Amino acid sequence: MPTTDAVLTDRLAVEIARLGIVGESSDVGTLHRVTALASRAVPGCAGATGVRWALPHGPDERPEPLASAASHPDLADAVERQLARGHGFLFDVVNARRAAGTDDVLAEARWPEAMADLLRGGVRCFSTTPHRMGPVLVTLTLFGVRPRALGEGQRGLAALLAAQGSAAMSNSLQYGDVHRTAVQLQEAVESRAVVDQAKGILMHALGCDADEAFVEMRRISQTRHVKLTALAQRIVGAQGLP
Repeated sequence: MPTTDAVLTDRLAVEIARLGIVGESSDVGTLHRVTALASRAVPGCAGATGVRWALPHGPDERPEPLASAASHPDLADAVERQLARGHGFLFDVVNARRAAGTDDVLAEARWPEAMADLLRGGVRCFSTTPHRMGPVLVTLTLFGVRPRALGEGQRGLAALLAAQGSAAMSNSLQYGDVHRTAVQLQEAVESRAVVDQAKGILMHALGCDADEAFVEMRRISQTRHVKLTALAQRIVGAQGLP
């Protein structure tokens, strides 16, 4: 079998699957894991970069990068220069939602500034693959040091890595949203409980009903500029009124 053929081994399959584990790492951490895996496991790939993008809301809005990672410093510099310019093959791929690349950087005329950056780093070919999962859009770029080093098999593995990486980030975002909601609900339940306890104490002390006790707590809260929950905690803790 030619050395440039991409093979999905059992070990590589396990490593790709692990990318989708929720909570395994942050966005940047996931991107670093994807780029490191691509540069190590994809034949013909000498390095890789990954970018997570904010989705444009309209045709006139420019894509905005939210996080990036690279397997090598030279590639990181080339990507950062392109992101700073605001145009290049990465932006074209995001806008079109379609893969792009070139078999020989020396013969590529579409992105002259970006090609000059890559040539300075010894890159002779590249392939960028986009993948969207929910609110997450990720681009993964493979780089080769020889012309035509990246074929269909390599691009297929890149698509798989990009898909799993974006799924991991999308899952993490959803997990984070659910976790924050659960925390807020818990805090709301605890706040309601302490307010109810404080009302009971005031009802006993003032000889009033629950509604009257709550009106009194709100009056004290507003006139003394103290949050209702903080006031309730002081009453329950027998600290007196502020």
